[in-house]
Amino acid sequence: MKFPSPYTLNQIATIINAKYVGHDDFPVLGMNEIHVVEPGDIVFVDHPKYYDKALSCAASIVLINKKVDCPEGKALLISDDPFRDFNILTLFFKPFLKAQNNISSSAKIGKDTIVQPNCFIGNNVVIGDNCLIHSNVSIYDNCVIGNYVTIHSGSVLGSDAFYYKKRPEGYDKLISGGRVVIEDNVDIGALCTIDKGVTGDTTIKKGTKLDNQVQVGHDTVIGEKCLIASQTGIAGCVIIEDEVTLWGQVGVTSAATIGKNAMVSAQSGVSKSLEGGKKYFGSPAEEMREKLKELAYVKQIPFILKKLEK
Repeated sequence: MKFPSPYTLNQIATIINAKYVGHDDFPVLGMNEIHVVEPGDIVFVDHPKYYDKALSCAASIVLINKKVDCPEGKALLISDDPFRDFNILTLFFKPFLKAQNNISSSAKIGKDTIVQPNCFIGNNVVIGDNCLIHSNVSIYDNCVIGNYVTIHSGSVLGSDAFYYKKRPEGYDKLISGGRVVIEDNVDIGALCTIDKGVTGDTTIKKGTKLDNQVQVGHDTVIGEKCLIASQTGIAGCVIIEDEVTLWGQVGVTSAATIGKNAMVSAQSGVSKSLEGGKKYFGSPAEEMREKLKELAYVKQIPFILKKLEK
């Protein structure tokens, strides 16, 4: 998430009431999670296990809960609760705006696009040309939709990330300030849910087709010309490369990558990254041919036990 204009380190520290290491006018251009940070961004870290990763990533400013040596060319924001202060910054730069109408006056809807009755289209939404948005679709603030996109009834684009921090009193939510971006010629089935990014974009690229009841988590990127079948659940920060097929009820764990032209068979569980160009099956998903051999061997166990008894 980039700020509307550059801020200084001193200005950011004032917003969250934090101490800092670095010169007052050190430039701050935005804020992002560690997997999408760029120079000029703030990243937050609140666990010693991840200090080194945060301090060495591309971010220029590290919001951290301990005073440490500041890497050259970077700045630190010292906070007793970086998670809380990251939320404060998100709300400062992307405050929630109450809707005034079913279709916001700030939404931009392209030529020959049809929006059926009972849809909600939020603030600053952009929808391209020749789209068809069926009834009871909800498109939250700041979503971007390309041309020739079809979205079927009951789907929700832009809901919050499923991202929480456990506290003694319960779970504390990380506030989402990102977007959903749908490129050209994408079809989204009925009752699909696509979460916006925490600070970046959840993206579905050109020509991809989603069946009914598909869940896509925050900051996930689905490549071009993919097929995602019904009841598939894709966690946050997943990368699915071009022309991947996921059949029904596949589950994909957070931060996994599925390579180009891979196929994952129905009811499989993807627990780690998978190479492209191969077929997978099972939970955990493995190469289909090897997995089917294993199942065939398992079926022989009763026969082998009977032989051993004799």
